[in-house]
Amino acid sequence: MDLPLYRDEGWTLVDVPDIDTLPRPVWLRAQDLPPRHVFPMHVHPWNQFVYATAGTLTVTVDDSWYVITPEQAIWVPTGVEHTTGARHGANFRNLYVADAPDLAMPRECTLFSVSPLLRALIVELQDLGDAGDDSAYLGRIDALVLAQLQRLKVEPLQLPWPRNPMLHRICEALYDAPADTRSVEDWGRELGASPRTLTRRFERDLGISLREWRHRLRLFLSLERLCAGGSVTRIALELGYASPAAFTCMFRRNMGCSPSEWRGRHRPEMRRMGA
Repeated sequence: MDLPLYRDEGWTLVDVPDIDTLPRPVWLRAQDLPPRHVFPMHVHPWNQFVYATAGTLTVTVDDSWYVITPEQAIWVPTGVEHTTGARHGANFRNLYVADAPDLAMPRECTLFSVSPLLRALIVELQDLGDAGDDSAYLGRIDALVLAQLQRLKVEPLQLPWPRNPMLHRICEALYDAPADTRSVEDWGRELGASPRTLTRRFERDLGISLREWRHRLRLFLSLERLCAGGSVTRIALELGYASPAAFTCMFRRNMGCSPSEWRGRHRPEMRRMGA
């Protein structure tokens, strides 16, 4: 996997925790990630529910990139190689979940919407910390967490990254300059390939078109920048939208609210992050 997310200067590697066994079937590990900190690629001998109560996380798994807001989390099954970083900082609240015959969770990485109840349970586990000595109470919370995990809504939003050298060049250029509006015809002329060939390769290798890939990239980058406190107008222009209204229309269509409303919903979390 060759993603450009962490290749620019200024990223700091964070040590992967040295844990041999889980103390309980559900175990919370809390860590605040400063801006531009990232874990190296690694695996766990248990499942992982990657979540942040504040800030945004960027998670890469296989050939896909996810941006995780406080409304979302990603399920990473046992043994799947992944990495997690925070471009602008995040309150990383991570659930480790042991395998069990009745777990009933996906065998592949899956993005979920996080329910208010699950978020409250995660915060409660954090508040209890290692000092929680009421095993019966902890057991009830663990059972509720597992029940909630099985009821979460799947969000089919990820950014696949190509292995094909030609597609890789296009995607990397768009990541570096998301306002780039070159069409598949423009890229075909530059790379010496027909528009039909590029279209087929995008749909075959990534499952989406160039237009949809660029759309998802801009959405992911907008979430990161909103969490960092950027203005709606500036973000719209940096990402190549003709106007803040055009950006707002895209954002509302995908997130169910305007950028300003979304940021207002997360303002308390952003204040804790210093944004």
